[in-house]
Amino acid sequence: MNNWEKNIRRVVPYTPGEQPNQQDMIKLNTNENPYPPAPGVAETLKNIETDALRLYPDPVAKDLVHAIAGEYGLSDEQVFVGVGSDDVLAMSFLTFFNSEKPILFPDITYSFYDVWADLFQIPYERPELDEHFHIKKEDYFRENGGIIFPNPNAPTGVSLPLDEIEEIISHNRDVIVIVDEAYVDFGTESALSLIDKYENLLVVQTFSKSRSMAGMRIGFAMGSPKLIAYLNDVKYSFNSYTMNRTSIEAGVAAIKDQAYFHKTCDKIIETREWTKQELKRLGFSFEDSKANFIFVSHANCPAKQLFQALREQHIYVRYFPGGRTDNHLRITIGTRKEMQTFLDFVKEYFKKENLWKF
Repeated sequence: MNNWEKNIRRVVPYTPGEQPNQQDMIKLNTNENPYPPAPGVAETLKNIETDALRLYPDPVAKDLVHAIAGEYGLSDEQVFVGVGSDDVLAMSFLTFFNSEKPILFPDITYSFYDVWADLFQIPYERPELDEHFHIKKEDYFRENGGIIFPNPNAPTGVSLPLDEIEEIISHNRDVIVIVDEAYVDFGTESALSLIDKYENLLVVQTFSKSRSMAGMRIGFAMGSPKLIAYLNDVKYSFNSYTMNRTSIEAGVAAIKDQAYFHKTCDKIIETREWTKQELKRLGFSFEDSKANFIFVSHANCPAKQLFQALREQHIYVRYFPGGRTDNHLRITIGTRKEMQTFLDFVKEYFKKENLWKF
């Protein structure tokens, strides 16, 4: 090893979902929205003043902050924006998790959490979910350096009721509690109603899922003005121009079209519930997902085997090898047509392999 390598910070990086680029593929592996962004987004992009791109964007992204605050009934001082919720969450780790005590997050959850903790040298512990992939709230009623969990959880899709979230917060008033709500718009009650009651609560959401803008990278946090001020202090010490002009303008257009937002969310929820029934008929087991995906297993067909068979047909789902997730696939909810094609293939595959009695 060269001497200079001794000073390199080494981490095991997050592994993003596969991003294939094929004409005939059905992409159900990264929880993207199958519907296009709101019509106003396309109109905004069409009318972008390209000459303005030579100028720096507004460092405080005030138009986007104001639009989000107005939609959620908050003051501008209660909203923070970043380049996707990953950027917002990374900033939050850096800002709020500086105790020598371990932060807490579930053992099966968004796999970026332990990457950030390792990167920023934050001690952490991962309380185990129960046998149904549910958070055990009592595991968080102990001394710690901060708490973070998604609701609904990823990759399981399981939701924690709001009263249990409040119990966790009320037992942890001396640390920051972050509720990561990337999938909240697909059927879970947000913890946003608690931010005026608990100054130490930060709620993080994203435009990537329910607003069909994963390619734009827009995330935001909502909390007390004091928490948001601390986040901004770190942001401006790191990179003062995090949001580009195009994202700011497109984000404003997206947040304004609530009718379209609710319409597409309702379509995904309807397709998810229909898909659940069809999967049950095929012998799959899963917990009741409240996200835009379903985390499934099958007694007769190993997850890896089905993952590979689907992939050969250019149908992409997510497989999480190892540990308690090893025999599970996470299936994003696509359009009704895409889900029908997926289910038709699985049915034919099961018949061919004699894996299920019809």
